[in-house]
Amino acid sequence: MSAIHAPARLVVLISGSGTNLQAIIDAIALEKLPAEIVAVISNKPNAYGLERARQSGIPTLVKPKLKEKSREEYDAELAQIVLAYSPDWIVLAGWMRILSMSFLHYFPGRVINLHPALPGTFPGTNAIERAFEAYQRGEITETGVMVHLVPDEGVDIGPVLAQAHIPIEIGDTLVELEEKIHGIEHNLLVNTLIQIISKEKLNA
Repeated sequence: MSAIHAPARLVVLISGSGTNLQAIIDAIALEKLPAEIVAVISNKPNAYGLERARQSGIPTLVKPKLKEKSREEYDAELAQIVLAYSPDWIVLAGWMRILSMSFLHYFPGRVINLHPALPGTFPGTNAIERAFEAYQRGEITETGVMVHLVPDEGVDIGPVLAQAHIPIEIGDTLVELEEKIHGIEHNLLVNTLIQIISKEKLNA
């Protein structure tokens, strides 16, 4: 197999249950996504996504942030760990830390984040809850999901690769809205990865 047609190497960073990680694993297993996950790294030792990775035979690593370490020291160490896997792309799939340039400068244009809101709306944590509250106040009628690059330390404001609009229906509960958004998240992330990997192979 030539290098051009080799599967793209993904390192996935997680902090929680790993449902979007599972969507990537499933897409690879179904041969929809021409990639392999070479490592899953979590900053939380009890993240269930680690178990999802282990069940699929994917190497895992836990890298907690110690209080005595600065954010920059932590990110520099994390970068060295990730570099050892020679990734083509780093996917933030529920990674709950803002990466500094101590990490990002090693991977220009190679870090992809998924965020459960439309561009320019509800950056940061609890985006779904904040969107639901804004809907209840009559400020919005829809929310969405985006996949974007992470070029710098700006929170959820990098160049948008894909987005999906999700109307909030009368009678929707927060739980129902979360379920709708998560369903869209999985498809949008996988389809975006398929597109960028396929495009890169064509241009190689």
